[in-house]
Amino acid sequence: MAARPRDRRPRRPERDAAATMTLVGHLRELRNRVGIALLFVLVGTAVAFWWYEHGLGDFIRAPYCNLPDDLRYNEADGSCGLLVTNVFGGALIRLKISFIAGIVLSAPCWLYQIWAFITPGLKRNEKRYGVSFVAVSTVLFALGAALAYISLSAGLRLLLGLAGDGVVVALTAEDYIGFVISLLLAFGVSFELPLIAVVLNLVGVLSHAVLSKARRWIYFLTIVFAAFITPTQDPFTMLLMAGPMCVLFELAIQVARVVDKRRAKREAALGLQGLDDDEASPLDAAPSPLDTRPSALDEPARTQR
Repeated sequence: MAARPRDRRPRRPERDAAATMTLVGHLRELRNRVGIALLFVLVGTAVAFWWYEHGLGDFIRAPYCNLPDDLRYNEADGSCGLLVTNVFGGALIRLKISFIAGIVLSAPCWLYQIWAFITPGLKRNEKRYGVSFVAVSTVLFALGAALAYISLSAGLRLLLGLAGDGVVVALTAEDYIGFVISLLLAFGVSFELPLIAVVLNLVGVLSHAVLSKARRWIYFLTIVFAAFITPTQDPFTMLLMAGPMCVLFELAIQVARVVDKRRAKREAALGLQGLDDDEASPLDAAPSPLDTRPSALDEPARTQR
């Protein structure tokens, strides 16, 4: 008995199971991912709660405690402190700081859960852009938050010094922590705005010509935005935010220039340069002739007959 010829047809690559899930399957996976992410945040919060008495609390209070003695509240032993005006104030402040620090500490873990959920539906180039966007946005937010922390002491010294002589400055823990968090978020989020301009340029919504033409308006609106968004409302903090933002916007404009040049070269190679959005492309849309020659894949079927 003759052996059956081996099927030489190329095997299809195995499909990703996550890309063929039903709606219920996606919802179940989303529930599991969210649960795992919350578990990591809970663990990070617990670590930060322990860390609070081993350096984290001193790190948060350092900008206030570095102020001159006449601008801060001093305890009987000469050390600085923040006031708590209710019974649960101290516990709530510690929990609040621990929760925020836990989110930051566990960020790689819960960000991975988000990425693992959305990545099966992305193409290869979209995955590459997604990883780059997350990495750059994380670095920019960290730079903004670090710059805000550095500027805290100077901003507090200027604002509290305006009270003048004869006024005892005693900040509550709630007011001070809220001020610190709002300043860190304001700087971190503001540093993301130039990245949004780069993303809009990459998807073809915002061109380098438009950005370059509006450069003066961008710088002016950046200063106005910094004046409104900074919680301290002092010129030192405003300029400390607006200066780096203007530099980042200039970098975004230069990135857009490089991207538009590369896009123009690709369009010129394909004969698409200078076409309107409503104009038909010069590509040949006629279907190619049908290939009627027998394929090598049909040989096993003929042999079986």
